[in-house]
Amino acid sequence: MKTQKSPSSELPGPPPQAQNTNLNFASPSLQAKHQPTRNMTTSASSLPPAENLVFASTKRTRSLFAADFGSAFHLDDTTAHKSLVTTKLRSEYESVRTLPPALAAKLDGAASSARKRRALGKKKEKEFTLGPEDGVDLKTQKMIKGIPAPDGGSSTALSLRPKGGAGTGFLPGASGPGTGLVRKEAPQQIKPVWHAPWKLMRVISGHLGWVRALTVEPGNRWFATGAGDRTIKIWDLAAGTLRLTLTGHISTVRGLAVSPRHPYMFSCGEDKMVKCWDLESNRVIRHYHGHLSGVYSLALHPTLDVLVTAGRDGVARVWDMRTRTNVMVLGGHQGTISSLITQEADPQIITGSMDSTIRLWDLAAGKSMAVLTHHKKSVRALCSHPKEFTFASGSADNIKQWKCPEGAFMQNFEGAGGIINTLSANEDDVLFSGADNGEMCFFDWKSGYRFQRMDTTAQPGSLDAEQGVFCSTFDKTGLRLITGEADKTIKIWKQDEEATEETHPMDWKPKLQRQRQF
Repeated sequence: MKTQKSPSSELPGPPPQAQNTNLNFASPSLQAKHQPTRNMTTSASSLPPAENLVFASTKRTRSLFAADFGSAFHLDDTTAHKSLVTTKLRSEYESVRTLPPALAAKLDGAASSARKRRALGKKKEKEFTLGPEDGVDLKTQKMIKGIPAPDGGSSTALSLRPKGGAGTGFLPGASGPGTGLVRKEAPQQIKPVWHAPWKLMRVISGHLGWVRALTVEPGNRWFATGAGDRTIKIWDLAAGTLRLTLTGHISTVRGLAVSPRHPYMFSCGEDKMVKCWDLESNRVIRHYHGHLSGVYSLALHPTLDVLVTAGRDGVARVWDMRTRTNVMVLGGHQGTISSLITQEADPQIITGSMDSTIRLWDLAAGKSMAVLTHHKKSVRALCSHPKEFTFASGSADNIKQWKCPEGAFMQNFEGAGGIINTLSANEDDVLFSGADNGEMCFFDWKSGYRFQRMDTTAQPGSLDAEQGVFCSTFDKTGLRLITGEADKTIKIWKQDEEATEETHPMDWKPKLQRQRQF
């Protein structure tokens, strides 16, 4: 039979003999599989050139988009920008979104007081809004206002600040100054006031033991001292002569106080006794029993007829001066209370202890208002300023200044060495510190600058180790300083009247930044 000629034989390909051989041995299914390939090859050979196709596509594209060519392309990205701002704010400021409870309460109190002032007749403050002239984008400000808080409430912790207004920012939508994200200004260092140096005026001998207690009579005519020889001696302040010696204690006298409203003097000692002396008859008229160990400190309330004592048993006892009743026992210290001061306003009682803490007491409630734990060593000395509502504390580490009534730390008095046994301050803003090694330092109360340092002179015949200063006080004028020392003497100091700023210049250099060390 004659073989039929296939259509694919017209296409260029392998020789007819080989092509026929492949078709003869291939199965019908394989022939069907190769048939589409041949058809595609046929159609590809019939397509126009590629240049024509590209030109046609270009014409079609130009006809579709020629009308919009060259016009600005606007895209509404408000939602995307808002999402970006929201994400950045939440990632960076989520931890400070809500104000702390104490700061929020303070802010609410300030707002309420401002409303009260406006209600009293003051003109209402004009609402403050930030604009483009302040460098603030209004759209961004509106976005921040619209960001919801996690709990659904409104937040006032985040706010925009105008340029140059880091220290005086305003909350958005508020009429007064805000406190969110405000940078505090650097504290300005106070320049100290010049003080004349102090010099020794008189040395008084008479005691046979360490002089541990001092007090000046309110009339500034005489002063009393208590010593380790168990006696109390009364001296004339002007002449320095002995007026009277009182005996009655059987151990060291550690505390003395003269009442400004009664003819009474109170004393305490290591014999656990607290005595009330009648200065008209020079004898003991009352005993206050209750302490379990030695009584180391004593103070009279400025306005109330109460007596406060403290000592080795770690408690401060409040006594009714007339009935000898132990009205209150203030407990909380873990060690010996070595220093004690009283004042008219709260905290009316302040105690310093060997447990390195200071406690501020609410006398009406009979409990502690605050505990100051800044000191690292025993607090052996306390003194209050005669005019300011501040006080100072002395320890082996340093001397610190505090602000009443909350007991806020103010500054350190740097330059004192040794263990501070006594502190005294006068109305001229002079703070004196006496240490166990005989070092005496004088500071400016406002700035904390030490303008004089010297070592006390031991009495001839005593040991060099007997140079400690145990107690000190200024007289009522503040012009005389009286110290009781370990060489059994009482020394009276006064300012150098011939000194001037030219003869004794102040060697003070401001620091770049005060180190606030606690």
